[in-house]
Amino acid sequence: MRVLVTGAAGFIGSFLVERLLGLGYSVVGLDNLSSGSLDNLSKAMGMPGFRFVRADLLDPSSLDEDLFRVDAIFHMAANPEVRHSTRDPLDHYHQNLTATMNALERARRFGARLFVFASSSTVYGDAAIIPTPEDHPLRPISVYGATKAAGEILCQTYSRLYGLKCLVLRYANIIGPRLKHGVIYDFINKLRSNSEELEILGDGSQRKSYLYIDDAVDATIKAFEKMLDSDDAEEVYNIGNKDWVTVIEIADIVTKAMGLRGVRYRFSPATPDGRGWPGDVKLMLLDISRLEKRIGWIPSLSSRDAVRRTAAEMISNAYG
Repeated sequence: MRVLVTGAAGFIGSFLVERLLGLGYSVVGLDNLSSGSLDNLSKAMGMPGFRFVRADLLDPSSLDEDLFRVDAIFHMAANPEVRHSTRDPLDHYHQNLTATMNALERARRFGARLFVFASSSTVYGDAAIIPTPEDHPLRPISVYGATKAAGEILCQTYSRLYGLKCLVLRYANIIGPRLKHGVIYDFINKLRSNSEELEILGDGSQRKSYLYIDDAVDATIKAFEKMLDSDDAEEVYNIGNKDWVTVIEIADIVTKAMGLRGVRYRFSPATPDGRGWPGDVKLMLLDISRLEKRIGWIPSLSSRDAVRRTAAEMISNAYG
């Protein structure tokens, strides 16, 4: 089977490419390298069945039509910086929504069987139910979350209108090596600059679920293969962990992993209720029972263990 992965040089995309190749899929990787890196694909470049194309979904003239003559598309390309979406909403609109529309249209025109859309837990906003199930209303509080919710609607509309099978995956915070944004990456860089004091965005009580990249890719592949064999035209799954961890706990884990003691924490809340920035979801824990019951998938690492492993890997990569 031939598949296309957009955002192939990004964090999740590059690990997904490696796993698909290892399973025997023929993979075309597409990325404009605006935030992804070819270094992330160094292992994939040496594997049979892989072709990388530098192109931009926002520039139709750069898109060879042959790229989209595939059986399935994993649309992982996006601007993942939720904070940035507050400062530059139009950039997120185009990177996350216009690009999705262009990918969907080419999937329709060239007859892909299945479109896999990388969505996000941010589509729920401040959820009224925790753990949050897939049938919870979508009430995003960030432009990033809004673009992901709109992307889901586009995918499902293409499914109903054109018969394109659609799999929506709502990811929690996915972490691991190669990650170049997020709280762990932020803390390590700050502590490398000043090992005595750590600025923490928000009041530190934010509590969220974290999933290690290997577990996220496992869930993605299993959901994808289940969908291929299903008669369903649309499906939505949460992909997250069964527990959660506070930002203060993450700070403790990172400082310990760096061998630091007595680090002062300086809190910088951006809102009266202690969020890290406007649009930051303060509490996030996904209900993953649908995925567990239908596919038999459960995470191998808890949120805390995923944070510990990621911190150790990032520190090792920084100093190795």
